[in-house]
Amino acid sequence: MPGATARTIAVLAILVSATSVNLAQKSDVITRDTKSASVILTPRQQSLSPSGRSITIADAVSIFLRQNFQLIAARYDVDTVEAEKLTARLRPNPQVSVGLSGAPLNFSGNIGSEQTYDYTISQSFETAGKRGKRIDVANKNADLARGQFETAIWQMTNDLKRKFYTVILSRSLLSLAEDNEKTFAEIVKHTEELVQAGELAGLDLTRLEVEKLKFDTDLANAERDYEVALRDLRVTLGGDYRAMEVDAAGTLDPQNYDFDFVDLRDKALAARPDLKAARLAEAAADANIRLQNAQRIPDINLNGGVEQVPAGSSSYLFGVGISLPIHDRNQGERAKALIEKQKAQNQEQFITNQILSDVDKAFVAFNLQKRRVDLYRTGVLTKVNDIQNLTEYSLKQGESSILDLLDAIRTRRDTLAGYYQTLFDFQSSLLDLELATATPLQK
Repeated sequence: MPGATARTIAVLAILVSATSVNLAQKSDVITRDTKSASVILTPRQQSLSPSGRSITIADAVSIFLRQNFQLIAARYDVDTVEAEKLTARLRPNPQVSVGLSGAPLNFSGNIGSEQTYDYTISQSFETAGKRGKRIDVANKNADLARGQFETAIWQMTNDLKRKFYTVILSRSLLSLAEDNEKTFAEIVKHTEELVQAGELAGLDLTRLEVEKLKFDTDLANAERDYEVALRDLRVTLGGDYRAMEVDAAGTLDPQNYDFDFVDLRDKALAARPDLKAARLAEAAADANIRLQNAQRIPDINLNGGVEQVPAGSSSYLFGVGISLPIHDRNQGERAKALIEKQKAQNQEQFITNQILSDVDKAFVAFNLQKRRVDLYRTGVLTKVNDIQNLTEYSLKQGESSILDLLDAIRTRRDTLAGYYQTLFDFQSSLLDLELATATPLQK
């Protein structure tokens, strides 16, 4: 039995040596300069399809702004409001009328001498500067539409960046799952050889086979998450989905940021497009109030023409018409315009409070996520690798079992997966801060 034990330890030592080379190489990537965090995450090097290409986050934003269908639809809304400015500049059309009077009920006798022909032209003239006020309303509505379009760009671009980082996170977790599955498969293979040689009990192999199912499941889930995230990014970029064969290039490597809350708050109040849009809505409401107040003043209608009598003399006709504002003084539209202004003022106050809350929450969350990253920088990544290395050494000395090594591998896997998720959460918190301030903060 001592000889069998020695042979078992020798074979396991060969197994550990074979599998530890791959782990050691990956350990170097994770632990290198962990104190300075200069090298944190190496993305999975995946070969793309022949038509595929890697794009950076800047490339993704550029493609998105150029061909995303939702943004294109939003631009049409701006163009529609711009077209309304043409209508606002138009003046009332003149009216031409031709009349006949003096026609008898019966057509006996001298018909021509009894008839009179009237040829008139009339033109309405707007009073109280209605045309200028109407143009002002159209201009203010166009400004509001552009402000709303900027709001859509601000929100949708931030969402695009999140999907971009989701692809990188999913790819990193997929790479980790592939490494773990490969290492575990090697352990299972060599354990089968030991069981066949009679060096190990079949129970150990059964436990490994059950445990391998978990690693295989992790790999399948990681592949699914990566493929789904990649396709979400592609459809968000817009254009022809069938030709959008791209992949995200980059890492979740965190950089050092130091923000001041007061500065971020001031930037948000100055840059938030939804607040700008609320102010533009109030300006448009003021312009509409001026227009509706002017609408209660009646317009003047001037007309002139010629009255022609075939058997007699002709004469000129002149007239002035104006409606008397006795009942309809545009009361309803004037009241609606005042309500729209009050609504715009209330919306501006609401958005201002929302901005202050958004910046406050995003700033707190960002600092907490930064602390989480710092916890990993204190050396926990090195420690999980040390645990695995010590377990390997103990296994060689016969002081631990192969299940202890598997437990160390699982601990390393869970720690690295948690670390990648923490890096993603850090980037997400930075994007939340960018969304709250409407200011680019990434270095």
